[in-house]
Amino acid sequence: MSSDVEQAVEDAVVDAPQRMKLSVDIKDAGSCRRHISVTVSEADIRAIRAEALLDLSGKAQVPGFRVGKVPVALLEKRFKTEIASDIKQKVLLSSLEQISEEYNIEPIGEPRLNVENLEVPTTGDFHYEFDVEVRPEFELPDFNSITIRRPSGEATQEDIDAYLANMMGARAEIVTTDDPAAEGDHLICNLTFTAGEKVIRRVESHALRMLPTLNFADAVLENFSTLMAGAVPGDVRKTSVTVSLQSPVVEMRGEQVAVEIEVVEVAHYNQPALDDVFLAQAGLSSKEEFLELVRESVQRQLDYQQRQETRSQLLQSITASADWDLPEGLVRQQTENALRRELLEMAQAGFTIDQIRNRESEIRQNALQDTRDALKQHFILDKIATAQDIEASEADVEYELRIMSMQQGEPVRRIRAKLVKSGMIENLYAQLRERKTIDYLLTQVQFEDVPHEPISVQSATSANFAVCGNMQPSLVDDTAEVGKSE
Repeated sequence: MSSDVEQAVEDAVVDAPQRMKLSVDIKDAGSCRRHISVTVSEADIRAIRAEALLDLSGKAQVPGFRVGKVPVALLEKRFKTEIASDIKQKVLLSSLEQISEEYNIEPIGEPRLNVENLEVPTTGDFHYEFDVEVRPEFELPDFNSITIRRPSGEATQEDIDAYLANMMGARAEIVTTDDPAAEGDHLICNLTFTAGEKVIRRVESHALRMLPTLNFADAVLENFSTLMAGAVPGDVRKTSVTVSLQSPVVEMRGEQVAVEIEVVEVAHYNQPALDDVFLAQAGLSSKEEFLELVRESVQRQLDYQQRQETRSQLLQSITASADWDLPEGLVRQQTENALRRELLEMAQAGFTIDQIRNRESEIRQNALQDTRDALKQHFILDKIATAQDIEASEADVEYELRIMSMQQGEPVRRIRAKLVKSGMIENLYAQLRERKTIDYLLTQVQFEDVPHEPISVQSATSANFAVCGNMQPSLVDDTAEVGKSE
């Protein structure tokens, strides 16, 4: 550069302060939200403008000039829009980063900032305002005063029988029959949902297992097997359901919806025999080896039950005083993450796909409130983990993947690839960090051992859609892919 103006640009960059001199005003704007007003000084804007021009001069191609030799005035005229956009981006990013560091702002969402409507002036200070959702502030309770009722005891023969019934049922062959439908059968149905005089949804040729409870993503139909008892193809059965109070379709919350179920096909489930063919397909050499694996799986489910129950009681205790509200937008945003994590845990514990799918429907029915509670728990556990320097290491993840590999008969490499592809590997890291934090907390509380709840034969089935629509797609396919061999 040769002109005085160009030299001034270089000098401004060299002399630019490391940190901006910002004028910042922060006010509470509701629970977990701050309203922040920011003024960036003219001197800081000049320095950023000079830096942007210096960057541009090193790469701009203008006919008649070599790169790096284009006069600043020509750059400013020819690339006015690009320079203004670059300056705005640099001013916002630099100031937001500095505010976060200097004022200990921990955002839990993107700043509510209409960037398109902002314009950095060529002279004078630049002022902008925005709202941002931040981590709640709270005190941790005294863990030593908490007493947990802990489900305990070894697996019983009844537990093993129920697990076997669920597992063999999941592997049953479906055979069409002319017999009237009976509990446990497989039905192909057309379903029509009507609110008032309006059909709000119709689903054709949907497979349902005939069990006492039918879960939709936003409603529950009790006595489903009783309703459908004796049905044959062509029969139509009518009932109604109440839409969940957590449904995303606000105007339908708590409303009655008429349900018409037309039977298209009835089939029996023929469970496989526990013979040499079955054992060979499972890669096992004897019935004794199979039963030993079953006992181990049952114990894992009981461990899961104990972990979930103690976790639930623990989190209820430590969140009892968490009377702060969370923004509705954040709650909706995090619903799917919370769901993914629980489904992943169930897959690791050896539950069948039907059981996992059924649990997904139950969760979705109360998704907003459950996620709101889960977020509060997350913030508390995260604060504890940070205070105690608790992290999930790569060794922790590798160990968990090896356990999943042994359960599923797939290489660790393939399981990891599936988790990465589905976006669930981050959930695994977060889950293990949270689990380690809960394990730490459980060393601080008092316990009272009580008998565990017995494992039960599956009594609910699930339709992976919402009565009212407007629900997220099922996540079970992701879990299912992790839980089976290709």
